[in-house]
Amino acid sequence: MHSHPPTFASKDCWLIDLGRIAYPPACELQRRAVEARKAGAIPDILLLCEHPHVITLGRNGKPENLRANERVLQQMDVEFHPTDRGGDITYHGPGQIVGYPILDLTSHRRDVRWYVHQLEETMIRATKEFGVEAHRIEGLHGIWLDTPSGPEKLAALGVHLSRWVTSHGFAYNVSTDLRYFDLIVPCGISDKRATSLERALGRPVDNDEVVASITCNFGEVFERFITKMPRQEFNAILAGSAGSDPAAEDSAYVHG
Repeated sequence: MHSHPPTFASKDCWLIDLGRIAYPPACELQRRAVEARKAGAIPDILLLCEHPHVITLGRNGKPENLRANERVLQQMDVEFHPTDRGGDITYHGPGQIVGYPILDLTSHRRDVRWYVHQLEETMIRATKEFGVEAHRIEGLHGIWLDTPSGPEKLAALGVHLSRWVTSHGFAYNVSTDLRYFDLIVPCGISDKRATSLERALGRPVDNDEVVASITCNFGEVFERFITKMPRQEFNAILAGSAGSDPAAEDSAYVHG
């Protein structure tokens, strides 16, 4: 057991930068963090990372929305994983900021729509700091940019709630190679294309600047004090927290 349990206030939120990490270990880390959050061993946290090329299929996903066969995926070095978030199919890869908030909504608001709205608001505000106006589209999740050819998706959402503790989250395209989205029907929406912040601005963007903006706006939107937590220290805290509760749980899934 961890000999010195961490102390934290109710409004604290730890930021853990995982760097580039494969999808399966990121999911396992989320699972452990969710159990620790349920047990009160950690405060709210925001995991930020970047994944190698990977396509994930949600619980409600249609396999036919994967346009590439296994041989093409292998040639392009793209992994494929089913996942327990809501919704359909999406792509993660280099140049994309992936955020996994582990929040206990009982200390915020027990409202899935409110939570999704707050995630979208975080990314809309962060995008505006770069001089780009992003917006929502009625009936769809994520955030969008208007282009001459119609709305294009800048960031996607896919969340999972277990007893009001959130996992999974958002994927924000900074310098993502958008050709990889051609391997799928993104979020099952065939007539909408993905875009990136670099494409919108027509210039290179420092990934760290966007991370800083998203982090700051996340803290403001969710009214939390963000402090950085080293990954090794966080792993030690998880190792010392109480074990998981495999009992049946109430779950909700949202994706788009």
